[in-house]
Amino acid sequence: MAVQQDAHRAVTVAGRIGMIAYGIVHLVIGWLAAQVALGSGEKADQKGAVETIAEQPFGKALLIVVAIGLVAFGVWQLYVAAQGYTWVQDKGKRLRKRAAAGGRGAISIAVAIYAVRLLSGSGSGSGGQAGQEPQKEFTARLLDLPFGRLLVGIVALAVVGYGGYRIYKGLSKKFLHNHDLSKLPPEAKQLTTRLGQIGYPAKGIAVGIIGVLIGFAAINRNPDEAGGLDKALHTLAVQPFGTFLLLVVALGFAAYGVFCFAAARSQRS
Repeated sequence: MAVQQDAHRAVTVAGRIGMIAYGIVHLVIGWLAAQVALGSGEKADQKGAVETIAEQPFGKALLIVVAIGLVAFGVWQLYVAAQGYTWVQDKGKRLRKRAAAGGRGAISIAVAIYAVRLLSGSGSGSGGQAGQEPQKEFTARLLDLPFGRLLVGIVALAVVGYGGYRIYKGLSKKFLHNHDLSKLPPEAKQLTTRLGQIGYPAKGIAVGIIGVLIGFAAINRNPDEAGGLDKALHTLAVQPFGTFLLLVVALGFAAYGVFCFAAARSQRS
């Protein structure tokens, strides 16, 4: 039992430290999204963030630190997905929280793997469409199945719904249920709340656009119309008032990144 408690403590501490790296990635995505809004062709997603970090002075050293942090955060979230949120009484709600933690863990480790590949020289580093390939491949495989368009449409609705929920979660401050703000200094509590209210809706808007793109792929039976975060932000940029909207979303991603710094201490698991 003591060994298990020590392992739990070690994973949790490492994961909380690693959440800072998760926040850094979101800060960089916010910066890249702002560049897209202002006319740059930078790839505004997790891979683009990793490539941007690598291009900075001492970028390789920083990228190593970020990659280690992302692995630590990812392992912590996968651990939470397996046996966390025991304080949540509702079993269905606990299962949803664990599923969300598993998603965060998988994404974090995937980005860390890309960072390692980039450091070893096997990453794309091209700023092209590589970040969209998994979404297109997944959509293409679904479309090839019986009732494929229906399946892709269901996925699109689910993704749009999840994006909407993140917007609601941010505006209603329900994200605070996952945090113990008593662990933060008094002056940081209100700031953390405001950052979450900005950051969660911004991510929700981006996720919702990804869902819409998947929906168009289903309607037109064309997997090339699906895409990830980069395509979603570029799509937003070309809409009416797109520059303004994308700058707002960019600010939101940056706010979420700073929010992660506080959440590293206050996150309940």
